[in-house]
Amino acid sequence: MTNRHTLAVLVENKPGVLTRVAALFARRAFNIKSLTVGETEHPEISRMTIIVDADSAPIEQVVKQLNKLINVLKVVELDPEDSVERRLLMMKVQADETRRTSVLQIVDLFRAHVVDVQPESVVIESIGSLPKLEALLRALEPYGVTELVQSGAVAIGRGSRSITDQLKEK
Repeated sequence: MTNRHTLAVLVENKPGVLTRVAALFARRAFNIKSLTVGETEHPEISRMTIIVDADSAPIEQVVKQLNKLINVLKVVELDPEDSVERRLLMMKVQADETRRTSVLQIVDLFRAHVVDVQPESVVIESIGSLPKLEALLRALEPYGVTELVQSGAVAIGRGSRSITDQLKEK
């Protein structure tokens, strides 16, 4: 049985770090479900949010190996109960004059946003949890989703402590 694991990885903001981290997962034959990277509040540090499905024992080994990589500063596995996770989804939906009202009602119901309107289609943006975004997609599929793009997940721990604070404590 596999489990979903969300890793927050602080790394030095340098070329090649992403390649080394991704290669570590590839060598261990883990498929990364989601990977996002961006600068933190400190421009010299980037944060990766990596989601993988793996047994607990092998993920522990990956965490140990990540910690040994040059340029990796801190690795934390985020508990789903103690963190907040969001994704961005954008989709183009067929919505001519006769169907547009129905599409807009669904968009409002899910608290999504229309970011572009054309005579035959609309582009919709939604931010939320994976189940919410999947439900929105299912609701709009009958109208014709012609294009779909989504970000990987970003996740942050609840409470006042940050992993950059934990890094300073080392």
